[in-house]
Amino acid sequence: MSETGPTPAPPSAPASPARQGKGLAYAVIVVFLLALAFGAWGLWRVFAPAPGDARPQLRVQQARIGTLEQQVATLARSDQISRDANRDLQRTLAERDEEIAGLRADLAFYERFVAGTAPRHGLGVQALQLQNEGGRAWHFAATLTQTATRDAVNQGRLTLSVEGSRGGRMQHLDWAALRQQPNAPGVAYAFKYFQQVEGDVLLPPGLQPIRVTAHLQPDAGEAVEQSFTWRDAASAPAADGRR
Repeated sequence: MSETGPTPAPPSAPASPARQGKGLAYAVIVVFLLALAFGAWGLWRVFAPAPGDARPQLRVQQARIGTLEQQVATLARSDQISRDANRDLQRTLAERDEEIAGLRADLAFYERFVAGTAPRHGLGVQALQLQNEGGRAWHFAATLTQTATRDAVNQGRLTLSVEGSRGGRMQHLDWAALRQQPNAPGVAYAFKYFQQVEGDVLLPPGLQPIRVTAHLQPDAGEAVEQSFTWRDAASAPAADGRR
């Protein structure tokens, strides 16, 4: 009986041409896709904006916003200045109208003296104005007139007294109390037709003045007194333009 060895495997059959063609096609497609992807990436790198390119534009926009905000602030300030100027102008015009009215009244009064048509009367106080000087200090201006004796000079002294309420009680303050000086002399006057005399008084703390009285003591003749409400005297326009 003869010995036999293992049977050798038959040789593999070579790949068919169809399968080789498919593999080559797949490889070409893969290479093409890779090339396409690489090309797209390259184009994006070339034409896509760099991240830092937006900063200059951002700075331009911020500068523009700052300029617009400054313009708005400037216009608002200009508008406020115009409003304030217009308000000041209106107040000044009202004050000037009041001053003109007072000057016209004074002019008419003085024209009557010059023309000699004013009715004759004795010594008196034509007007009394009070102006606060700050705190308790008040400045007064009294216009004195007389036409009874046109050629004679009337001279003497003027004093004031004030009635008011303080702590729920009525008080009367004479000239010495208003001047805070014992035996204080009055304000001297000397005129033929009219004269304005001025001075200052000091009210005590807490006093609510109600009435002020002007006392005229001529060197020859009887004394004359004339009273005014404090409100009227304090609101009257001053003839020297102080108000």
